[in-house]
Amino acid sequence: MLRLRAVCPFSWRMFQFRPYSCEPLISQMNKCTDEEQLFDLIEKNKAILSEKQLGCGFNILWQFQKQKTSSLKNVECIRNHPQFLTLLNLTTSKMEFLKDSTLVNVLYITQKFAVEAHDPLVEALVTEAWRRMERFDIDVLSKFSSCLADQHLYFSPLMGKIADIVNRNLEAIQDLRSLSVLMVSISSLISQRFQEQLVNKTELLFDSIDSSQVIIARRIVQFLRNIKYSYYPLLERCNKVFLSNANHLDLESISKILTLYHSLQFHSFEFIIMAKKRLTEMIPLFSQPASFVKLFVALGPLAGPEEKKQLKSTILLMSEELTSQQALAVMGAMEEMESRNSHLIKRIASILHKNLDNYKPVELLKITQALIFLHFRSKELFVKLQELLLSYLKISVIPSEICILVCAISMLPSPHLDEAGISRIEAVLPQCDLSDLNSFATSVLRWIEYDHMYLDSNTGKQLKLLQKLDHYAHQRLQNCSDLNLLWEELRSLKGDWFADSLLEETVATLQRLMDEINYINVARIASFISRTNYLSTLLLDRIASVVIQQIEKIHPFAVLAVILPFSILNYDPPQRDEFFGTCIQHLNSYLGLLDPLKLVFLGFSLATLQYFPEDLLKAIFNIKFLARLDSQLELLCSSLNMRVQFRLMELNRAVCLECPEYQIPWFHDRFCQQQYSKDISSMNGAQQQIYKMLAEVLGGINFVKASVLTPYYHTIGFECILDKRKKPLPYESHNITLGKLPEMHWESNTQIVGSRLPPGAERIALEFLDPRAFCRNIPHLKGKSAMKKRHLEILGYRVIQEDGPELTAASPLFAEEDWP
Repeated sequence: MLRLRAVCPFSWRMFQFRPYSCEPLISQMNKCTDEEQLFDLIEKNKAILSEKQLGCGFNILWQFQKQKTSSLKNVECIRNHPQFLTLLNLTTSKMEFLKDSTLVNVLYITQKFAVEAHDPLVEALVTEAWRRMERFDIDVLSKFSSCLADQHLYFSPLMGKIADIVNRNLEAIQDLRSLSVLMVSISSLISQRFQEQLVNKTELLFDSIDSSQVIIARRIVQFLRNIKYSYYPLLERCNKVFLSNANHLDLESISKILTLYHSLQFHSFEFIIMAKKRLTEMIPLFSQPASFVKLFVALGPLAGPEEKKQLKSTILLMSEELTSQQALAVMGAMEEMESRNSHLIKRIASILHKNLDNYKPVELLKITQALIFLHFRSKELFVKLQELLLSYLKISVIPSEICILVCAISMLPSPHLDEAGISRIEAVLPQCDLSDLNSFATSVLRWIEYDHMYLDSNTGKQLKLLQKLDHYAHQRLQNCSDLNLLWEELRSLKGDWFADSLLEETVATLQRLMDEINYINVARIASFISRTNYLSTLLLDRIASVVIQQIEKIHPFAVLAVILPFSILNYDPPQRDEFFGTCIQHLNSYLGLLDPLKLVFLGFSLATLQYFPEDLLKAIFNIKFLARLDSQLELLCSSLNMRVQFRLMELNRAVCLECPEYQIPWFHDRFCQQQYSKDISSMNGAQQQIYKMLAEVLGGINFVKASVLTPYYHTIGFECILDKRKKPLPYESHNITLGKLPEMHWESNTQIVGSRLPPGAERIALEFLDPRAFCRNIPHLKGKSAMKKRHLEILGYRVIQEDGPELTAASPLFAEEDWP
């Protein structure tokens, strides 16, 4: 033994040295109180740092960084420090000896310190991780996928390889924390079947996580947003996690969850109330623009008048400090808040104006939309905006970007597109999906309207462009062979061009693919049909059949979307009673959980179909529910707030007239009087002509009334009274100037009209219906008009409904707004 030590003294010293020096150095690292102490240790020991010590050094740096308040400044300081560069160089030389977990952790931390993706170390770490990837455990693989996502490598072959590994090992994975990270990372490139497998696996593992794991629940919601799947069972469970941890949710978490819920169109009244309360409590806590802007964006659309005033005054005070991105976020929030604070709008617009050159095309579109919506006028700003948009258009080659630019240009006060711009659109048409084609067509129609007003010579070229758009859109529909892909393109389509040029072909395509309708997509397809006003009995019968057969797989939250087209289009499927009975029975156990707004819309939709489930009506017409509804109305924009109130009034009216045995009181007198008194107006030209003609036929103006208000506040275009011999009876003397409506004297308005007539006489309600009262493709009366006819007959009228011009009072109370 002694001879061996004499022969190899150096090796023996090294053998003793490694164990002795390794642990104390790590202990010293752990005792460091700041980065400089750590870097001093690294400089003194850089010649002997082991792989383990390197990993420890990165970990401690990251722990220090997470404790910083001004993180961006500190990141730059650390990244440029000589000893940080030493760490990077040493890691490069020892990379093949790093453990898998250390390798990926070092990659993760270097990215958090904003080391560029093209840095030699980052490239080497990614390459080495790729080589080892098959042997990574689930935790290391998830962190590696997160690193790739940070580099925006969502569609890379490397991310595809990770997706394949997850797919092959999904059954064995039991860690939802790691799986949730992987799900978000690979969500952009997985098939629908794989998406469903991941959703099912998540449901199985959900109960294994602690109820305090907000970050896991948030990732699950983000995954659902990424794959555009509002899967209610998981959303509900995640929502419960958020609510149970309400006191621990910070501004970042609440803001992110609200954004995700909005994208998924998932409405949780409880979460909104909680978020408003927590965010309102945070108003005094933030004095820095970065944090306060985030609070303004999250709270603004939910806030009450006092909170909005406080938010606007504070953001106005710090407006000079706002960056270009912060100003953009504030302007977007003001649009959502329907703000009319001209001073704040002007101040934010000036910041946007100064920074216009720094915005991307999609941001310029957001700016244009917001400024137009907020009625902001500045010739100088709009001229600069138009110059920028046109300059981007000249060099852009990406169809979606060209679509964005063209849309923004068309919204400007003086839209103009020259021949070069039209050629740029034509060049990308073969690559466009239906959404892009529809956006182009909407923009072109705006130009045609503008040019027609100013006698521009480009109209002929624009009409030819419309013909090409028609051609490519029809071609795309005819070649479509996948219903889910088709729906992705259809989901946002609207406007005159789609209705006039594409609707017939779209419905034909949906009918060709209707065997693909299942429990997953049935609510989506039903929602689309509701927006079209097109009655396709084939599609509606298929929807009813799928619902009856697969109702247990359809979440109750989706039932409203399924019922809606039947309600709007006034259609009863062959299995009417089974279909509606199945839907109502499926809902019963969820009545207390449904969002108040959805419950009101659901009750109204069923009422148009002459369905009045007693349990549903009891759930709506009680003091506790109406108080909850009032609380939620305070959080809504003015237009949606009013729409909900109208629907509740119409449901109240329907129940009182059609189900008096329920003894639900009528409590909308004051609401209807306020609305009618605001919207009463003169007769239009067509009404005057018909009124004059009817007066001549019936024997004078005392024999006919125009724009009559009935009990329960229906309006009738014209009314007359016939005696038992069918001869007109005069009304009491009423002075009417032609073109003016009579003055209203309000009183409780619920008396049945026939009770005040002579024996054998009857009131005639003459309604001239405009095209909105009928289905788009056939003269079939829609749900609201059919319900109005029923109500008038219950009130004692004989109803005559004829096609004709729009004659009813121009009031939102009586507008044909079918979509909830």
